Amino acid sequence: MKDLNYHHLGYFREVAHDGNLTRTAERLNLSQSALSTQIKALEDRLGQKLFDRVGRRLELTEVGRIALDHADRIFGTGEELLATLRHAGRAAAPLRVGALSTLSRNFQLGFLRPALEAGEVRLALRSGNVQTLLDALKALALDVVLTTDPPPGDYGAQFTAQRIAETSVGIHGVPDRLHHDTLAALLTSEPFIVPTESSIRTGFEALTAQLGIQPRIAAEVDDMAMVRLLAREGVGLAIAPSVVFADELRDGRLQTAPFELDIVESFFAITVPRSFPHPALEALLPQG
Repeated sequence: MKDLNYHHLGYFREVAHDGNLTRTAERLNLSQSALSTQIKALEDRLGQKLFDRVGRRLELTEVGRIALDHADRIFGTGEELLATLRHAGRAAAPLRVGALSTLSRNFQLGFLRPALEAGEVRLALRSGNVQTLLDALKALALDVVLTTDPPPGDYGAQFTAQRIAETSVGIHGVPDRLHHDTLAALLTSEPFIVPTESSIRTGFEALTAQLGIQPRIAAEVDDMAMVRLLAREGVGLAIAPSVVFADELRDGRLQTAPFELDIVESFFAITVPRSFPHPALEALLPQG
């Protein structure tokens, strides 16, 4: 059986990510015909068509998407090898951290502080949804992913999830919105800012259902930075851990309602088993 030509695969990967043959050829300093020949050779080797032309763009076929997934993993592993071997030299590979878009920026900063204080680690930070981040972690494009839940069951045992922190969730807002004697009165009278799908949202909905209250939702937000902004503007009361509003609570712009919600948010650091994990992770993750 003839071996796969990885030069062909590499050129295919470049075109697949660009979606434009002409632009890729210019970037790689190749003629368009030469690049087309490389792609055609790979299609002949695989016996399948990799692209469909839609207008001026090249769209991946189903086989093309499968091939790109494998190509990303293959070349990602090669890039990791080079970065690992260069670590002993002057330029260490960056620590690539993915974080759920709803995750508190203050929590992320606290997690990364040991690496920042060491001053020897370059950081590459990325946010997104769970599936996107875990797929990037699986492809070795990230070193660690920070989330509020362990990986979904359909991902199997391919990841290692470590609980690195746990914090209670409260109600936070401008002082003028917090003058209520009971939790029920607060939930009935004030508008709320809630995260989209999350353990916090699930806990809040369970609490209001238990009390027989239909809360007024002012905003559903998937970014904790926007939750902070809306709470500061008095749009509503935010349901979140206090770490999200550390600065605002410290200077009195926001206050926390004196009611226990019995909602807890956990923070997880998710990794994949690797023979050469990034050395900076040792200082960030629980040991033992």
